[in-house]
Amino acid sequence: MSNMSKKSDLSRRKFLSNVATSSAAIAIVPRHVLGRGFTPPSDMLNIAGVGVGGMGRTNLINLSSQNIVALCDVDWGYASKGFDRMDTEIPSLQKRLDQPDPQPVPGQPPVEFDRLKAKVRLDNMIRLKTEHLPKAKRYQDYREMLEKQTDIDAVLVATSDHMHAPIALAAMAHGKHVYVQKPLTWSIDEARQLSKRAKETKVATQMGNQGHSLNDARTTVEYIQAGAIGEVREVHIWTNRPLGFWPQGVPRPEVLKEPADTLRWNGSGVNARLAAAMAGNYPVPDKLSWDLFLGVGPHVEYHPIYHPFNWRGWSDWGVGAIGDMGAHLIDHSMWALNLGLPSTVETVSTPFNGASYPHATQTFYEFPARGSMPPVKLTWYDGGLMPNKPEELGDEDLNKSGGALLIGSKGKLLHDTYGLKPHLLPKSLHDSYGKSPQKLPRIENEDHEMNWVNAAKGKTEASCPFEYAARLTEVMLLGVVALRAGKKINYDGANMRVTNVAQANDFLRREYRQGWA
Repeated sequence: MSNMSKKSDLSRRKFLSNVATSSAAIAIVPRHVLGRGFTPPSDMLNIAGVGVGGMGRTNLINLSSQNIVALCDVDWGYASKGFDRMDTEIPSLQKRLDQPDPQPVPGQPPVEFDRLKAKVRLDNMIRLKTEHLPKAKRYQDYREMLEKQTDIDAVLVATSDHMHAPIALAAMAHGKHVYVQKPLTWSIDEARQLSKRAKETKVATQMGNQGHSLNDARTTVEYIQAGAIGEVREVHIWTNRPLGFWPQGVPRPEVLKEPADTLRWNGSGVNARLAAAMAGNYPVPDKLSWDLFLGVGPHVEYHPIYHPFNWRGWSDWGVGAIGDMGAHLIDHSMWALNLGLPSTVETVSTPFNGASYPHATQTFYEFPARGSMPPVKLTWYDGGLMPNKPEELGDEDLNKSGGALLIGSKGKLLHDTYGLKPHLLPKSLHDSYGKSPQKLPRIENEDHEMNWVNAAKGKTEASCPFEYAARLTEVMLLGVVALRAGKKINYDGANMRVTNVAQANDFLRREYRQGWA
């Protein structure tokens, strides 16, 4: 046994003895005892993670059957806290597995708990914690990582939205397979660049909209493509984000430019007071490289309202609710109906100050006819806005957290976020129609990350490669372009051009900060 193997084994055994209760100590066992078997080292992918403090940590857990050889984050203070939480999360999950399922409460839906998936997750968490984290090399700058570490086969990108494209392009330039969290990019031009580069390099690519790999999502698509609800001309899609998840519709922190007693208590006066209330001299955390976080974006002074996580509500780094959840909701309608790119887009919203996205938006898309398929009007709602409830639901309410309603000539289809729980309306149609023929391949274990790994190894096709993901992202981001344009835009997708509002073309791309071009 090599020294590295001895260290890994000792680390694993030490961890188990430290965190396990007496019952958990028996149940937390090596992977081969769980029956999954070992993967030969020659068949493993060497993966680097960039942006590992949030969703990136979840991706790494799901990828832990491979070799995690490098970790990169601009804020190791925040990222380390996420890894440290596994010290309590692992025994907590083990305890849940040790207990019998609770008895159902009358009048309430049963608590969903998939024991098989939970056991797999537990094993993956242990492996990441005990085998990968101790030996993976750590970086703050992805450019240094790609230049110095030559053993990397593939790169996971889970940073803030504005850095997805620069990192992915750099990884592909080094010949690495790339997995990028949704939304694929911050701008439409970047999405097209990634799609083009992926085709040129032929590396395996995947966007992190994990619902694309779920069985329910594929059933949703099969219903529609089989004609279960007839011709679809109208689609309504909604999410409750950003409501309660991150701040939007707020002013940028700024000291008062005039005495407070001269301000009126009108909208602008209140906003000025709010901005001043948030203003302050906040030092950059010790382990955060603020300049690396800013990356290609403009220079903005550090403030804790921007990072971590809240960046998605600010136009410098994120693309708001439609960028956060559009990939989980617009995806299935676009996929099933082969929507392509819209001809017109209009976004209306609560007040937008240009810096922080509005509290709520509504975006109206018009998609032209495609062959024998009719044109489609798709409406997006966020921030608590929702479509009218279909009368076929009776006393049941729409899922306020998010969903999609497709209206066809023969009926309607309703599904939750990620394409989950598709069902036909009215109920009589659902009961009489039965299941649609299975036409789409199912993803093994519904595992989006491992599907990408297997694609990188040449064993399968990627579930959501950049070619498709870029078009989906472009549709999502056109909602942001229309918001920033302030009026309905006519879009020439073939030439990536807004034809009626010249200024809106500036919003299709961005000029990178000096030194990052």
